[in-house]
Amino acid sequence: MSEILIPVAIVGGTGLLFGCLLAFAAIIFKVDKDSRIEMIEDTLPGANCGACGFAGCSAYAAAIVENGASVSSCSVGKDAVANRIAEIMGVKAEKVEPKVARVMCVGKCSVADNKYEYYGIEDCVAAAKLAGGAKTCPNGCLGLGSCVKVCKFDAISVEENIAVIDENKCTACGQCLKACPKSVIEFVPLSNKVWVPCNNTEKGADTNKYCRVGCVACRLCEKNCPGEAVTIVNNHAVIDYSKCISCGLCADKCPKKLIHKGKSDGIGIK
Repeated sequence: MSEILIPVAIVGGTGLLFGCLLAFAAIIFKVDKDSRIEMIEDTLPGANCGACGFAGCSAYAAAIVENGASVSSCSVGKDAVANRIAEIMGVKAEKVEPKVARVMCVGKCSVADNKYEYYGIEDCVAAAKLAGGAKTCPNGCLGLGSCVKVCKFDAISVEENIAVIDENKCTACGQCLKACPKSVIEFVPLSNKVWVPCNNTEKGADTNKYCRVGCVACRLCEKNCPGEAVTIVNNHAVIDYSKCISCGLCADKCPKKLIHKGKSDGIGIK
């Protein structure tokens, strides 16, 4: 009987000893977590979208306390969250400029041509690997919903083969920008009501062949902008929002009626 009990006692005693040593080490080497990290975590919306540049809300909270990260990087919480975090940290919050994601393409089925019929996986990334996607325009929205899948706020849908963003739900988290293989989604200041929903880089003559509403770089918008906010870059109009006064003159002069004034619905104006 002793041949069994003695080994069991030795193993049990050894386990108990190591358990005590580990418990003692945990007490001795315990690192106290700054209480401000937990307070900031409770303040953050918990979306874990990564828009702040960190892996999630917990990582962002730790970065603020331990590494002095900006208290104004949460695009989901905006000013309200930034001000609360600033109070916790005893600093002054920077003004958060509200932004919204907009789709720089209006090439819906009725106005933009496809070079082939796509029957593959319903995913823009997969489709883009097949000769750049079905759309003839090399920069057009493929409309297969990769952006829809990554949006945690149910702000994106697909209508008439074009991604549509609900600006009332968009938090500017940036996940849709990362997901789009064509880079047709961009951030625009929410306060700015004039924008060019086209990312075309082809010459005007080529653009007219496959998209009836695409920018042809006629420069009428550029010539008529009183604030010199519009320029032609890579064969399409680009607005410098720091100069734009949202007068809408460029939209009035655009022969394609491409330049929008107002909120986006991905296809027209709400």
